[in-house]
Amino acid sequence: MNRRNFLQHTAIAALATSGGSLLQSRTLAPQPLNKKSLKFGMIKEDIPLVEKFKLLLELGYDGVELDSPNDLSEKEILQARDESGIIIPGVVNSIHWKSPLSDPDPEVRKVCTDSMIDALHKCKLYGGTTVLLVPAVVNDQVSYGDAWSRSVEEIKKILPEAHKTGIKIAIENVWNNFLLSPLEAAQYVDQFESDHIGWYMDIGNVVRYGWPEHWIKALGNRILKVDVKEYSRKKQQEEGIWKGFDVEIGDGDCGWKKVNEALTEVGYSGWGSAEVSGGDRERLQEISTRLDRVFAL
Repeated sequence: MNRRNFLQHTAIAALATSGGSLLQSRTLAPQPLNKKSLKFGMIKEDIPLVEKFKLLLELGYDGVELDSPNDLSEKEILQARDESGIIIPGVVNSIHWKSPLSDPDPEVRKVCTDSMIDALHKCKLYGGTTVLLVPAVVNDQVSYGDAWSRSVEEIKKILPEAHKTGIKIAIENVWNNFLLSPLEAAQYVDQFESDHIGWYMDIGNVVRYGWPEHWIKALGNRILKVDVKEYSRKKQQEEGIWKGFDVEIGDGDCGWKKVNEALTEVGYSGWGSAEVSGGDRERLQEISTRLDRVFAL
């Protein structure tokens, strides 16, 4: 028996005597968050675009999400993507706050609708799969019911382009005073009866008024992608609701082990995109390391 065979037989014997615990650990389901990205605006290094993309790969990221519209040329984006090998998994609509789909003025709503249609085509060009959309904003000028009806009307105008491009609309909750429960969020998505609209699950955003694992289980296969940020209830209570975000990934109350268990339960497997305060190479490396830690819980 050569040395390699001896070591293999020894390992097998060890597994048998330990009740197969090592073998069991090797056959556990893969982690649900297994592709790592971040938002482009988090990159603060003053270097050419292609070098930014190469830096991300060097630091362990698989992809980066861009805003749409943005100030970069399509040619520059595609060249940097192809030369670096980075993936652009999706884009974030950058008009939905300034010109929300819930605005009382139809012309303002049209600005956002048109930008979404353009974003779908840009996303397809980049090779992505989703466009993130905040569907409505409720405030003292816009009632909950109007936000619902107006945004639904506008999204129905956008969906044909989503089907044409093959790109999905990913709805996200970002403290816009709308879709405040997971059951309501599921209802909102389901009413469109389309496989081209789903949910962009932001883990940190729901901790203020809920538990991420509850949202995940309620939304199930509607979840298209996951945003990663942290939130501290202690800071919220002691320093104010916005201060709850002033905590590093893994150091707050998101409950990442339960998040991962819930994502696994609903069959999610894919992107986890950091959406936190960015910085230079060292800061981006720290974020990458923290993502690895919470993904593995």
